[in-house]
Amino acid sequence: MKKNIIFIGMPAVGKSTVGVVVAKRLGYEFIDTDLLIQKQEGRLLREIIAEEGIDGFLAIENQVNREVEADGAVISPGGSVVYCEEAMAHYKETGTVVYLQADFEEISGRLKNAKKRGVALREGQTLRDLYDERTKLFEAYADITVSETGQELSETIEKVLEALDRL
Repeated sequence: MKKNIIFIGMPAVGKSTVGVVVAKRLGYEFIDTDLLIQKQEGRLLREIIAEEGIDGFLAIENQVNREVEADGAVISPGGSVVYCEEAMAHYKETGTVVYLQADFEEISGRLKNAKKRGVALREGQTLRDLYDERTKLFEAYADITVSETGQELSETIEKVLEALDRL
């Protein structure tokens, strides 16, 4: 297995929740890059997006993610990291990328207010548009895909660990 495990997927798919438990089970460090961004910038994600715009936020997200130096870590970046080519190239070099996949209805049901959550939605873009656009990128970057539609959290965690064991 590669040095790190990087979770990608839509907001509200459970990257951080699953990531923390997987990290504990493997004895790895856990890194939430949204928290790193907020610490570096001294602002909440939604404030960065409001003040810098989507492109400004993505530039910050790319910089923070491409600079993550870890060995034996589970890393949970924001869902928009797949727009950040340098960051994703860094992750592909330094770890195994795990796509936590859930169908649109599941994501929509979990994500009550995308703007408050700091989701990078462009003007006029719907959550469905975002889902369709990102799904192609998640699939392209994934080393492993784990479907969690209709799964309990514990089932998703076991599926991830089993998939990692097979590497």
